[in-house]
Amino acid sequence: MILKIINPNMTASMTASIEKCAAQYASKDTQLICESARFGVNSIECFTDETLAIPAILESIGRGDREQNIDGYIIACFDDPGLHAAREFTDKPVVGIAEAAIMTARLIAPSFSIISILDRSKKMTEELIQRNAAERFCRSIRTTGWNVLEFEKDVEGGMDALAEASRKAVEEDKAECILLGCAGFVDFAQELRQILGVPVIDGVMPAVKFAE
Repeated sequence: MILKIINPNMTASMTASIEKCAAQYASKDTQLICESARFGVNSIECFTDETLAIPAILESIGRGDREQNIDGYIIACFDDPGLHAAREFTDKPVVGIAEAAIMTARLIAPSFSIISILDRSKKMTEELIQRNAAERFCRSIRTTGWNVLEFEKDVEGGMDALAEASRKAVEEDKAECILLGCAGFVDFAQELRQILGVPVIDGVMPAVKFAE
């Protein structure tokens, strides 16, 4: 089995983190091809970024079907940009990490909160919740005030920001599971589980298992 994981932005370091996470959970006989967008944006933080990223996703899928013998695709951005278009574009399975995370959370906890990046990104997450008919399960959407690339520049500070927002979601909003609302957060999931004492889902892991 060959799965292609598409990072819809052009930031190679984020793609490397996503690949490292996915490799921990993929079956031994699953080959992973992880790829950054060849054009578009460096991060996805608003509706404009999302729209500009979709052509690169479809280009990557088209190449995968023509040249790489791909069996399934994963779109590794928490807003699942272009997910429905991608499912029209190929006859192979396409899994979005947000949809996979929400489905997993509903299986293991009665409620969840999503920790996202900037306040301006919150509307995107609200619409994502609506698309997945998960409004009554979502306790809150909290933001860190940091953009995607700031987490890479200051890992320790980013971890503190995520932990603080997550604590508030658990203690004040009574969330019993945390969804990390950015593929760039995969490196923080394990430590957050230990700090919070509740399930913390990064989206990449369940997406890999659903695709398999």
